[in-house]
Amino acid sequence: MYISYTYAFPIGEPLEKEIKKRGYEVKWFADEPETQKKFSKDKAVLKDIQEAIAYNPHIILSITNSIADFLPGLKVQVFHGIAPSKRNFKKGHFRIRGFFDLYSTQGPFTTQPFKKLQKEHQHFEVVETGWPKLDPLFPLEEIPREKPTILISSTFSKKLSLAYNDEVIDEIKRISEIGKWEFKVVLHPKIPQERVQKFEDIQGENLAYYDTTDLIPLFRESDVLFADSTSVVTEFLLQEKPVVTFRNTQPGPHLINITEVADIEKALENALDPDVSLLEKIQEFNANMHPYKDGKSSERLIDASIKFLHADKSHLKPKPLNLIRKLKVRNNLAFYPLKTYRKPPTY
Repeated sequence: MYISYTYAFPIGEPLEKEIKKRGYEVKWFADEPETQKKFSKDKAVLKDIQEAIAYNPHIILSITNSIADFLPGLKVQVFHGIAPSKRNFKKGHFRIRGFFDLYSTQGPFTTQPFKKLQKEHQHFEVVETGWPKLDPLFPLEEIPREKPTILISSTFSKKLSLAYNDEVIDEIKRISEIGKWEFKVVLHPKIPQERVQKFEDIQGENLAYYDTTDLIPLFRESDVLFADSTSVVTEFLLQEKPVVTFRNTQPGPHLINITEVADIEKALENALDPDVSLLEKIQEFNANMHPYKDGKSSERLIDASIKFLHADKSHLKPKPLNLIRKLKVRNNLAFYPLKTYRKPPTY
């Protein structure tokens, strides 16, 4: 399991559970030093790149965009997010970086573009499995609550994040002090501490900040999400619950999108009493984005990876040389004691 940041933990953990259930071995590796410090004691961790090379894995499940190309094993792109709408087509979710043998897609919305890219590049294959992070979300369950509850979340990009807007924060504080709703706040792990502090400072009887990457319990405890262009929007929608977005980069009929701070309270009221057409649009969106509601995406992903590991791959073209990207990965791993590299075996 190859990761960069802590938001990969809830994506990899359902996979880890499935792998262990089958009696296979799994180890984790993080290419960011701060993430190395965040592993829980129950995880088997490869402490440096030398250990990762020596481990000689059959399969690498990557929950980050770029990995050490010199590592042995079949390289599978799992993805660290579900919604590809924040960035443009070439720079975002669909960028082919030349590191992976197999792409695991989440639903028709992502599968169809990747299938086209597969035909164009011909050095990888694509299989639709669903997203492992969502396995614990199903079957859908409601947690009883005393009053309507609103979850607040944000992306880390400064231009897109509501966490950088002090007027939004002040308005959330004002609404929370009215007392008719409960607010729960969770921010992207890469949000700077000074912005996190803004939300910690407005905590009160009806508002609490949560420092966690395990969002599913918060999803179940909430009636509505208030967010920006974060991929959490898509994850929350899969419960068929409304989402209010603030200046979303890709608004659509499945969202209640607003652009002014003064409209926040009214939009939340509308979301708590949604009309039928909104709920129908949410269902339509979900079917295209992530149609799987069986909690078995990890199972499908592991099945697909093992099948492809043993399949004939002679029809695939060689991966591109990608010297600049490979050098960037090596530079990022400079905090590890790099000594020698071994050419990975051919799969």
